[in-house]
Amino acid sequence: MKNSEPSVYFIGAGPGDPELITVKGMKAVERADIVVYAGSLVSERVLDYAKKGAEIHNSASMNLEETTKVIIDGVKAGKKVARVHTGDPSLYGAILEQIAPLEEAGISYEIIPGVSSAFASAAYLKAELTLPEVSQTVIFTRVEGRTPVPEKERLSELAKHRATICIFLSVGMIDKVVSELLQGYPEDTPVAVVERVSWPDERAITGTLKDIAQKIKDAGIKKQAMIIVGDVLKSVVSGQGSGVRAKSKLYDKEFEHGYREKK
Repeated sequence: MKNSEPSVYFIGAGPGDPELITVKGMKAVERADIVVYAGSLVSERVLDYAKKGAEIHNSASMNLEETTKVIIDGVKAGKKVARVHTGDPSLYGAILEQIAPLEEAGISYEIIPGVSSAFASAAYLKAELTLPEVSQTVIFTRVEGRTPVPEKERLSELAKHRATICIFLSVGMIDKVVSELLQGYPEDTPVAVVERVSWPDERAITGTLKDIAQKIKDAGIKKQAMIIVGDVLKSVVSGQGSGVRAKSKLYDKEFEHGYREKK
């Protein structure tokens, strides 16, 4: 049981649409005296939830030491702080390095999850990331760029599972992405690239591993895009309906569970 309200909230604001922030996240922003938000990725419309007179900091031009100082100085002055991230803070959110100095200073905090761009992209595509007898596993990953990736987690190794893969922060290296994926998937595997999902200018480019790289270059997509690959997208790419090969047991009338008898 929580003894008191935390001094700092790390909030996942979702992929772009300000209405995709959770109710809990919105209320935390409303209560905050100081809001530090990732302005390069978080919509400024999220700031509409902030109370009048709240101190606002755009962290796009700030380094870790600068954001930490704003947060700790604010808490020492008796203020509540909302640190607003894009998507969900637990995915490529770099929150542990922000939390460490707070713990050293004895400052209480809470993490409020958010809607990931992976899930928003699936919704935009009207797709399901898991389908019976197609894929029951979803992998979240990225290719190696300036941030290294463990050898065993290279995209070429993950591709061998032939599961659904959601690839973050990698569209600028689409040739490398495709090259590594082809070490596990056939070239006719469907791919969707969703740019700026849930923003007003969102769009999706679909294809296969054979042609997606050229399509992305032709479209001029270089950043802020989610890449999803796997056979669960066959219906999305082909445009031929739901593409369900086998129904789940969840709503099968022959399937009995604790809340429903078999009919």
